[in-house]
Amino acid sequence: MDKPARPTVKQYWDLTKPRVVALIVFTAAIGMFLAVPGLPPLKESVLGFLGIWLAAASAAAINQLMDSRIDAKMARTAWRPIVAGQVTPRQALVFALALAATSMVILLVWVNVLTALLTFASLIGYAVIYTVFLKRATPQNIVIGGIAGAAPPALGWAAITGTLDPHALLLVLIIFVWTPPHFWALAIFRREDYRKAMVPMLPVTHGVEYTRWQILFYTVLLVVVTVLPWATGMSGLFYLGGALVLGLVFLWHAWRLMDPPDELYAMEVFKYSIVYLMALFAFLLVDHWLLPLMEPAAAFELRPVE
Repeated sequence: MDKPARPTVKQYWDLTKPRVVALIVFTAAIGMFLAVPGLPPLKESVLGFLGIWLAAASAAAINQLMDSRIDAKMARTAWRPIVAGQVTPRQALVFALALAATSMVILLVWVNVLTALLTFASLIGYAVIYTVFLKRATPQNIVIGGIAGAAPPALGWAAITGTLDPHALLLVLIIFVWTPPHFWALAIFRREDYRKAMVPMLPVTHGVEYTRWQILFYTVLLVVVTVLPWATGMSGLFYLGGALVLGLVFLWHAWRLMDPPDELYAMEVFKYSIVYLMALFAFLLVDHWLLPLMEPAAAFELRPVE
């Protein structure tokens, strides 16, 4: 029997779910920039970003390893390297463990212990607790397990400051509430795949109409939660305006999904949710830099003539 071909760099790259991880590390990077006035320190930013990215990539590879049986039954994931036989389970496991170990060394030695602990907890939360247990156990899998995927802004914040600030947790809350409408829109479109794979996603266990109502409910909650950075003084009117516009568009999509024009519309909602989150965090960053410019400078204060 011929030996299997050595996996290519691209196949290992595909194991890390690069598009998903890109959104994760983007929110982590925004957390770094929001943690301090001006630019964050270069060393902690670069090494923190690298450590968080490697951990997220490791979690994605472990997810593919654990989900290979499910992935083989779903059109969306049947091409993945383990399912396609391009990477063996052993190779995927060694690769994932190497990424995780490198991540922890970087974060422990050159960043700080808190970031390493939080990142490790997030990795275990997604790769083990969500993938192995929650995904197969309950239709609320994405809600309960969503805390692991929502952690990156706090990881980025902790990498710069070494603390877990309430504002960082507010960023985590935004992603936590965003995750259900984002993922359930995809689950509606791919519900037959999940049914075949026997994954108890909400549209499979409770039906599409119930899932649409849940998406609408969480979208309303999301709009409320995204006002909190302004209400707590973390951000200003620039962010508030952007958040409200983005939120109203999301609400319009969620309302239209209640009676969609076609089956593909759920994917339109899913795609918008990605644009929404990226734009929302971009507004946070721009507002963070605008806020000091709008405050009166001390140099221009009127002083009495001596």
